[in-house]
Amino acid sequence: MGGGAGEVLRFWRQRRGMSQLELATATGVSTKHLSFVENGRARPSRQLLVHLADALALPLGERDRLLLAGGYAPPQGAVGPRDRAMRPLRQALDELLAAHDPNPAIVVDARWDLVAANAAADVLWDGVDSGLLTPPVNMLRLSTHPEGLPRISTATPACSRSLIDRLRRKAGEDADDVLLDLVLEAEGHLAAAPGEPPRWTGDGVMAGFELKTRLGVVGLRTVIATLGAPLDVGASDLALETFLPADEDSATLLRALAASRPLPGPGKPPSWPAKP
Repeated sequence: MGGGAGEVLRFWRQRRGMSQLELATATGVSTKHLSFVENGRARPSRQLLVHLADALALPLGERDRLLLAGGYAPPQGAVGPRDRAMRPLRQALDELLAAHDPNPAIVVDARWDLVAANAAADVLWDGVDSGLLTPPVNMLRLSTHPEGLPRISTATPACSRSLIDRLRRKAGEDADDVLLDLVLEAEGHLAAAPGEPPRWTGDGVMAGFELKTRLGVVGLRTVIATLGAPLDVGASDLALETFLPADEDSATLLRALAASRPLPGPGKPPSWPAKP
């Protein structure tokens, strides 16, 4: 999607199923002025663009796009390389990942691509098809592909149904065709195993599954956490998923795996890959 701020606004207004009258009423802007903005006949102020973005509930990335299209810099210095700005957050997440050891923990982005992992997370892909580990490693694909996590655990593609549904809604809300393609791929894996019931274990509150490791079977329960009030586009995309032992035997086995862990070798998913 290119063009000026008016085209961006019109795209998202239509995407949200709103008429010009409805958006104008919701924001207190005259229909005539909104029409002029969408048609490029009026240059909107920064304040107006932010106001309209709020009314349309635009994702942070699309708010940046709207401001840039209108000739304004996005807030919080979000434009350009983010490596330095993101460094404190990355350090904090690295500390969280390390603190979870010997329990597996990973960080994923909005498209569920793996961006960081602790050493214990190796058990989540030890034994999967190596073709699924080509960066960027996509955890939705890894969780649903028959040669991925289902190959080494009791987590079937159907276990990811709730995640698939949530990401489908997000793909629609954010107009993210790349994410939608990933969702359709995951749904294809789901459809390829008709009638296969979910084999989550757990207590009905936290999902769980059994995972084959080089020292035996470990029971894991999974928890996903996101940042509550992100200010940066990159930060808004991140989620931390942790895998906790389901019982004391599993906790003991995870500690044993950590104690016998080999040194990192080639072919492992990278932590915090460099951005171009």
